[in-house]
Amino acid sequence: MSTAFITHPDCLKHDMGAGHPEQPARLSAIEDQLIASGIDGYLQRYEAPFATDEQLARVHPAEYVGAIREAAPQSGTVHLDPDTAMNAHSLDASLRAAGSGVLAVDLIFKNKVQNAFCSVRPPGHHACRARPMGFCIFNNVAVAARHAMQSHGIERVAIIDFDVHHGNGTEEIFEGDPSVLMASTFQHPFYPYSGTEMPASNMINVPLAAGAGSKQLQEAVREHWLPALDEFRPELVIFSAGFDAHVEDDMAMLQFKDTDYRWVTEQVKAVADRHAKGRIVSMLEGGYALSALGRSVVQHLRVLAGLN
Repeated sequence: MSTAFITHPDCLKHDMGAGHPEQPARLSAIEDQLIASGIDGYLQRYEAPFATDEQLARVHPAEYVGAIREAAPQSGTVHLDPDTAMNAHSLDASLRAAGSGVLAVDLIFKNKVQNAFCSVRPPGHHACRARPMGFCIFNNVAVAARHAMQSHGIERVAIIDFDVHHGNGTEEIFEGDPSVLMASTFQHPFYPYSGTEMPASNMINVPLAAGAGSKQLQEAVREHWLPALDEFRPELVIFSAGFDAHVEDDMAMLQFKDTDYRWVTEQVKAVADRHAKGRIVSMLEGGYALSALGRSVVQHLRVLAGLN
């Protein structure tokens, strides 16, 4: 069984303007490091399909999906919020980003691959039920989780979010839902200034202070994530894989290193092996220091592909 690498050229065409940190070069940086590291040949490549309206409607109201379609420009750029914009290619990119998780779930449950990484953009974990936010339009991991439940009969999905920003959209969608356990670390206080006010019992949120690094990450995982995950016994694990807590990423002030992403992936993969037959979907979220992003994704993928 192998690891799928799912992406699409449309995700390179989504561009929110010169100087925007969530830029097409992010995906190119990942591709460059796949080649430089020599792991590219060990991955099974697939092109991301469009998510269907039915798949999106499991997470987002039809009115919201319609509003996004209406907002998508034929030319130029339209801002959905101060941080999030669409150009003429953004709708297709957004639909493929959400669709990549659907394909990943299907490949895994059809026993085509063991796990999958979706190298797509725009990211998704700030997208709420009916609101775009923080570079995100559709909530990609939520679409994947609901697809696993609706189409493959899964009853328990764990979502693991190590992005430097709290995944407020994913939390809004799943808070209080006993079929989903979300475990996350994030810098606090920091954008989007959420995740610490009486989270629901299915939210294992571990806020980290500016300057926190490997030690604090390992404590969070060992003391908070792993006990909750083992008690929950997920049948599928989905990563919201943001790499912007890296020490080289100046978007925030955490101090993670390349090897931290390897370590956290190892810990979570062991959970998936124990409870979920190794089934993991990983979807790209943040990560804006291009070299660090590419290297960290390689560390993540080495574990998923069993290339330790």
